[in-house]
Amino acid sequence: MLKISGFPYFPSASCSASRQKSGVIVNIAAYYVPHIAAMAIVGAGLINLLITIVAKRESGSLKRRRATPVPAWVLIAGDATTSVVSSVVIVAVLVAIGSIGFGLNVTAAALGLAAVETVIGAAAFCCLAYALSGLVATAESAGPMVQLSTLPVYFISGIYIPDNVLPHWLLDIANVLPVRPLAVALQAAFVPATNGGQRFALVPLLVVVAWGVAGLIIAVRTFSWVPKRSG
Repeated sequence: MLKISGFPYFPSASCSASRQKSGVIVNIAAYYVPHIAAMAIVGAGLINLLITIVAKRESGSLKRRRATPVPAWVLIAGDATTSVVSSVVIVAVLVAIGSIGFGLNVTAAALGLAAVETVIGAAAFCCLAYALSGLVATAESAGPMVQLSTLPVYFISGIYIPDNVLPHWLLDIANVLPVRPLAVALQAAFVPATNGGQRFALVPLLVVVAWGVAGLIIAVRTFSWVPKRSG
């Protein structure tokens, strides 16, 4: 069983290293590719979009766009779609690197399911970005605020440190947050044995969807097109 501390890495192109997850020996690429993919989805769907939203709002761009005849939902969907597409592209690149350079076993079924889960995850984090935008006053504070809140979640979700070396109580907390369930669902797509032989991890994906729905409800009630400095 491999124990790794610090930041994620791939030890060699042969990927002879492995680790144990749910009693299953997992190629290290099969562990880290889905987990880094989950982090990338958070980056594109939540972090980048939140910073963009706040910057546009405080510059008055959102207010000007809202004054046009274009429906509000179209404007919002445009920015969200950009984040979703970015997530899909980044995950595709990560999977390609993992497959070509580190021996990640990729099948058509895994690719298709991972693509669907990436879209669902990115959409959920986009909803959270719009929900959280009301808490951020300036574009300058958006980056530090979101990094401060997401970095601890990455650590307890097994992104940087393999989850088999984390305390169970930390994993229990991470399991009800959206990052780890997304990583678990993506990993099951590539290594079904980590999910009892099932490629589709329904429960973790439902956790991600629940966070997205909660974010959407909050965003509908709190999202503002007007700069905070304008009152």
